[in-house]
Amino acid sequence: MEKNEIFKVLNENPVFFLATSENDQPRVRGMMLFKADEKGIVFHTGAYKDLYTQLKNNPKAELCFFDMKNNVQIRVSGALEETNDSSLKEEILAHPSREFLRQMRQMAGAENFDKTFAVFALKNAKAVVWTFQTNLQPKTEIPL
Repeated sequence: MEKNEIFKVLNENPVFFLATSENDQPRVRGMMLFKADEKGIVFHTGAYKDLYTQLKNNPKAELCFFDMKNNVQIRVSGALEETNDSSLKEEILAHPSREFLRQMRQMAGAENFDKTFAVFALKNAKAVVWTFQTNLQPKTEIPL
């Protein structure tokens, strides 16, 4: 699978599982992708959450996406970077799928919300694609 095909699968299957670590304990949770492209794999969280602290203490993480329709699993690993790009944050807030964020911002007040709205991007990542057909083959890392 080529890099652009991987981005397409990720964007079409935006629910993923994110693995981090806290001390020596793995932590996994479901997340919602904002977008995946040449600039990185982008998602957001709140700076008040355990996830945020885990990523600040150890930015190495793995994301696991699953395309149920085609039985394709894609694991993406690398180091996450927090971004303070205000135009990207506004793009996220304006997106139709992020109505819940606009509601949270309204309830908390823009200034309070903006202080805790954290956006992360996984850049220079490596992907491993799994299918039933390739199950017994050696893993191949695909640079993203």
